[in-house]
Amino acid sequence: MMSKVDMSRLNFKKPGGPVSAVPPARSETQPSPAEPTEEDRSKDAFFAQVGELAEAMIAQHGSEFAIGTLVLAAKFVAEGRPLVSRGAEAGEAASAAKPV
Repeated sequence: MMSKVDMSRLNFKKPGGPVSAVPPARSETQPSPAEPTEEDRSKDAFFAQVGELAEAMIAQHGSEFAIGTLVLAAKFVAEGRPLVSRGAEAGEAASAAKPV
């Protein structure tokens, strides 16, 4: 099962400093955090979808399969290769691109 990490609690603000799961203490002079933008909400939704998909892959095929699939997908994205086959027939899984 994929762990539930509250990404909003991670402190990525200090470059070169340690990453902390404890948010920094807020002083009275610090402004309150801005409302999430539409882009932030969209990214959060995609991240949640990836998490749900990873949990489903782990449940059915184990963590090694899920890790391998996600790493391979990242490699395809980095190389600009298509992740799915866009064949003439819809749902044509047999013609999906195979990794080399």
